[in-house]
Amino acid sequence: MERREFILASSGYALSALGLPDMDSITRRTKTALPGAVRVGQGEVAGVRHMVKALGDSASELGGGHARHLAVRYLTQDVAPWLEGRFTEATGRDLFAATSQLVHLAGWMAQDEGDTPELRGLAQRYYAHSYRLAAEAGDPELSATALRGLAVQCVDLGYRAEAVQLGEACVEYGRHLDNPRAVAYYEATLASAAAQDDDRRMATKHLALSETAIGKPTAASGDSWAAHYSPGRWAHESGMILSRLGDLDAAEEHLHLALDIHGLDRRRTRAIVLADLGGVRLRQGDVDGAMATWRSFLDCADGIRSVKVQAALQDMRVRLRRYSGVPEAQELRMLAADFET
Repeated sequence: MERREFILASSGYALSALGLPDMDSITRRTKTALPGAVRVGQGEVAGVRHMVKALGDSASELGGGHARHLAVRYLTQDVAPWLEGRFTEATGRDLFAATSQLVHLAGWMAQDEGDTPELRGLAQRYYAHSYRLAAEAGDPELSATALRGLAVQCVDLGYRAEAVQLGEACVEYGRHLDNPRAVAYYEATLASAAAQDDDRRMATKHLALSETAIGKPTAASGDSWAAHYSPGRWAHESGMILSRLGDLDAAEEHLHLALDIHGLDRRRTRAIVLADLGGVRLRQGDVDGAMATWRSFLDCADGIRSVKVQAALQDMRVRLRRYSGVPEAQELRMLAADFET
C-alpha cells in the first residue's frame, strides 16, 4: 500500500474510529491559518466537486478498481493543502463537504476493488474520515451517507449487529431531511441490515418506509450519493432484501423493474443486477432463465474491475457445477473462468 494514501490520516482532524466530531474545527481554522497558507475559494470547491463526479462516473461504469490511484493522488496532492489553507467559514464548510464526498469515493473504490484485509481496512478508514469531514461541515446528509458506507461494509462482512446499529444511525441522521431519495436510501440500508440479521419485522417495516419515500416527488438531484439514489437503484436493493427474506417472486419483479423499467445505465450496476437476477431465477427452479440471464451478465461484465462482479462470477460458477450434464451450463462456467482474476 502506498504511503501517500495515509497522508490525510495523520492530520489533526482525521479519525481512527468513529467519535464525536470537532464541530468548531472550521471556525477555528479561519482564525489560525498559518502564514503562507494557500488561499482557497469557491473555485477550488467547484474543482473538488467536478473531480468527484468525473471519477465517480468512471468508477460506476468500470468498477472501483479502475483509477482509484487518480482519486488518491488528487486527494493527497491537491486537496490536502487546501484543507490547511485560508478560507472563509462558508467556503470552509463547502470545502469540507466536497472533500467528504471525495474521501467517501476513495473508500467505495477501495471496498469495490478487492476483498482483502488491507483494502477493507482502508475503506473503513476512508468512510470514518468522510463522516468526520461531513459532520464538521454541518451536512447531515453526507454524514449519514458516510455511515451508510460503513453499514454496507458490515453487511458484506457479516457483522450483523454493527450493521443494524449503523443503519439506525443513518435513519436518525436522515429523519429531518427534505430529500425523499435520501430518506429512501437510509431506510433501505437499515432494511438490508435487518434482513441479514434475520429480523423480518424490522426489515419489512423499513423496506415499506423506503418504498414510501422513493415514491415521493423529489427536487433536482444534488451532489451527494443519496441525492442520486434512483428508483432503479432502490428497486435493485429492495429486490435483494426481498430475496433474503425468501420472497423470490417479489424479488424477481423488483430486479426486472431495475433493469427494464428504470433502465440502469452503468455497466457495473447492470452486471450486478443481472447476476443477482440469475441467482433468483435459479432458486425459483428456472434453470433456462437463469442461464440466459447469466449470459447477459457475462456480456456486461467484460472489463469491469469490481470485487462484487468477481464474487458474482464465482457464485455463478459454483452454482452451475450441479448441472454438469447441461452443455450450456458448462460453457458459461468456462466463460466465467476467463473473467476471474
